[in-house]
Amino acid sequence: MAQGTIERWDIFELALKGPATGNPFRDVTFTATFTTLHRPIEVEGFYDGDGIYRVRLMPDEEGEWRYTTHSNVPALDNQTGSFLCTPPSEGNHGPVHIHNTYHFQYADGTPHFSFGTTCYAWNHQGDALEAQTLATLKDAPFNKLRMCTFPKHYTFNQNEPEHHAFETDEDGSFDFERFNPAFFQHLERCIGGLRNLNIEADLILFHPYDKWGYATMDAEVDDLYLHYIIARLAAYRNIWWSMANEFDLMKAKSMEDWDRFFKIVQTYDPYQHPRSNHNCRAFYDHGKPWVTHCSIQRSDVEHVDQWRNEYRKPVVVDECQYEGNIPNNWGNITPQEMTHRFWEGSVRGGYVGHGETYVHPDDILWWSKGGVLHGESPARIAFLREIMEAGPQIDPLSITWDLTQGGNQDYRLIYLGRHQPAYKTLRLPEDRTYTVEIIDTWEMTVTKLDGTYSGTCRVDLPGKEYVALRVRRVA
Repeated sequence: MAQGTIERWDIFELALKGPATGNPFRDVTFTATFTTLHRPIEVEGFYDGDGIYRVRLMPDEEGEWRYTTHSNVPALDNQTGSFLCTPPSEGNHGPVHIHNTYHFQYADGTPHFSFGTTCYAWNHQGDALEAQTLATLKDAPFNKLRMCTFPKHYTFNQNEPEHHAFETDEDGSFDFERFNPAFFQHLERCIGGLRNLNIEADLILFHPYDKWGYATMDAEVDDLYLHYIIARLAAYRNIWWSMANEFDLMKAKSMEDWDRFFKIVQTYDPYQHPRSNHNCRAFYDHGKPWVTHCSIQRSDVEHVDQWRNEYRKPVVVDECQYEGNIPNNWGNITPQEMTHRFWEGSVRGGYVGHGETYVHPDDILWWSKGGVLHGESPARIAFLREIMEAGPQIDPLSITWDLTQGGNQDYRLIYLGRHQPAYKTLRLPEDRTYTVEIIDTWEMTVTKLDGTYSGTCRVDLPGKEYVALRVRRVA
């Protein structure tokens, strides 16, 4: 008889009591085999402190599941049981995977249009500010958030975190042989908070902005950490894996290291969550087989369609600079420019990420610490998201120096950007009939033009910047 129920794509967890002496993180092996419909899934377990060992599964099929544990410790070995997987609740669409080469889709078939933002260290700011960040996200347009596992030491972010990932010795130095379960328990609560808002957690596993030693761990510790965090977090349906933020600035890591990290994640993540690697200057080779999508830092989003053609994978411009007013040029673009880059990248068949860096008396900048949003672009991004989700996923159509458009023969978006033409000539199929709407991307208005259009036709325009057209077939 099943020992409980869990909904599809939620987390089943088995907790067992085992040894707390020695070094359980290294000395104890603990795995489980879960089976349904004769299909086995092997899952690594982990030590969670105080003699507690856990193993987690994200069941992806409804019906009965059975499990058997395996360990070099008798108390953890050959423990068996079962549970019943029930249908998912409303809003639970499952994990995100690649769809139709260039796009994303939830496991239940719902398209995922990625509208991300960056809050690198929001999960290291204490309960009050973290709660405020989640409250802000509840009403924000973002369905993906880039965040670091390890704390960050950088301009506008000089505070010490409440927890560190490793236990400390008497002299205050890290014991890289022992994880600090409290650190990872807190991280899980933050990721769970995002999951409850249907926001993907794009988790950055390594980054260069460090003063504690996380960026220079040796290969053995790196690999131990990857196994541990996969065992803890892979069962969260909203996880994406980002090997690094600005991987090319991490001089202690070689290209062979990055390839190895990818292979570890690919091998031990049973659910194959999205995987990528974010650059500063030079791209990681997104064409490598273990990369699922391109994670790109570039301001020239006009190249999105070229990157699609080069890598034949979804292109996510996770960092196109930030709306704000700090002295750094990467952090002081206007809200109009941020909105423009979202439209430009989206119509070219890609996905664009947001960030915000407005000066704050307490250095609470959204891009690093979260808190509240102050900018004007999020409302326009929400407007764009509504338009995108109301239509098909966009592929580029005959993009030339004079016209940026995406869609298909029945639906297309045309973005005019910073140009302000009085009219445009459209070339539509002669044997089909279309309606045309003028979209003011800044004022967030949609104006349907009178009549219908076919073949080569003239469309009169308001002669202002940041205008788009939506063309839809009606016959």
